[in-house]
Amino acid sequence: MSSNCDVVVIGGGISGMSAAKLLFESGLSVAVLEARDRVGGRTFTIRNNQVKYVDVGGAYIGPTQNRILRLAKELGIETYKVNVAEAFIVHTNGKSYPAHGTFPAVWNFLVHLDINNFWRTMDGMGKEIPPEAPWDAPHADEWDKMTMKQFIDKHCWTKAAKEFATLFVNVNVTSETHEVSALWFLWYVKLCGGSARIFSVTNGGQERKFVGGSGQITEKIMEQLKDNVKLERPVISVDQSGDDVIVETLNHEIYKCRYVISAIPPNLTTKIHFKPELPTKRNQLIQRLPMGSVIKCMMYYKEAFWKKMGFCGGTLIMDDEAPISVTLDDTKPDGSIPALMGFILTRKAFRLAELSKEERKRKICELYAKVFGSDEALHPVHYEEKNWSGEQYSGGCYVACFPPGIISQYGRVIRQPAGRIYFAGTETATQWSGYMEGAVQAGERAAREILCSMGKISENEIWVPEPESKDVPALPFTTTFWERNLPSVPGLLTFLGCSAIFTSLAAAGLFAYKKGFISGEYI
Repeated sequence: MSSNCDVVVIGGGISGMSAAKLLFESGLSVAVLEARDRVGGRTFTIRNNQVKYVDVGGAYIGPTQNRILRLAKELGIETYKVNVAEAFIVHTNGKSYPAHGTFPAVWNFLVHLDINNFWRTMDGMGKEIPPEAPWDAPHADEWDKMTMKQFIDKHCWTKAAKEFATLFVNVNVTSETHEVSALWFLWYVKLCGGSARIFSVTNGGQERKFVGGSGQITEKIMEQLKDNVKLERPVISVDQSGDDVIVETLNHEIYKCRYVISAIPPNLTTKIHFKPELPTKRNQLIQRLPMGSVIKCMMYYKEAFWKKMGFCGGTLIMDDEAPISVTLDDTKPDGSIPALMGFILTRKAFRLAELSKEERKRKICELYAKVFGSDEALHPVHYEEKNWSGEQYSGGCYVACFPPGIISQYGRVIRQPAGRIYFAGTETATQWSGYMEGAVQAGERAAREILCSMGKISENEIWVPEPESKDVPALPFTTTFWERNLPSVPGLLTFLGCSAIFTSLAAAGLFAYKKGFISGEYI
């Protein structure tokens, strides 16, 4: 079988489908080739009688994510707020403490100084990084050689602050602190509006979900594109050595086109044979970007026992033996089908992938019983999970990560076309990279690059600023005088250095914290 079109889009996730939609509406003929038996990519809405619907992949959206909000509104998909009305729980050293706000308060003054300085330093350094070109940051080479573990060890002095900073990295990019570049992570957080915006539920990246599930985004676009979306068509080769670009699928279908958009994770392009070969730097880049590791788990209960106890269902669990590191309430917006969503992250996903689904379910229930202090957690009525690390057409989730040394050396080619092949995917975004928002931005930008190449739009129309959503306006995150001016732990020790007694006491206390003899508990 052979077919002709203007553009072939490889990948039917949100990025590829956003690109195809824009091109289709611009009057071009498009074919979307998707390897799976469904569209959605790293978003996936499961539907069954027990759960009605559930997002086992990308789900959360919030203020400043204006493109995905615009797209959802256009497709008639509504949003609802994730419940955070009651207290969060911070679980550390075997104990649970209620907490309110974005970051848990701590009684221990040294820990408070330490965590405050961590956020302040991270956001301050992020301001130096250009969103479109992190490799051009003044300290790009230096920061790119540093892992986030080294960054945390350099800027955090207390055991509690180090644990919290490590969890912050694990939760946001599903990778270990020693695996990722500090430059890349600082840039990633900056693209999401800073540490408070990326980590918050209210006014942040986890504020809302879609009524009916995020899978509807690509499903509704597929309805508009009709027969132009081809499922179960893994692409095996792209040949642009002749007048037409020839794209071949695993079932030996041939698609002739003028342009190609690759909207799959960078490392998955290693599964495709290119003629001529990809440019050297692109070929090197795609071999150096591993995907994060996560198992997303939803535990369903007869009733929301956590709400009866005065908790919202959100937790931060700082226990290396605990399977889950963070939870949020996943109850439906009408209060039906009570559920807790939890992430098994990074090293824990690696360990727990060996277990059976039933064993993971049991371990999670036992953890929830301990964290919430309720035996009701031991008696779920249903369980759903998705191990993204085992997905051959994602390679992992949420996003491809940059190890040390990669973004400064190879990063500048991430969006560069290779002949008539253009690159989308959330990894190529300059706002909310790694999120559904980044996927839409990247897909529409790649589509406009092709429209520009065809002479249909000018070059200055490729990057289009997005108006703020009127339905989900963003409030600014403000810092207090004390947050801006409190000293770091070393700064405090220097200040106290005028007194030998103070210095000795502070040094002894700091040594005890760093060695873990004294815990920096959240209370």
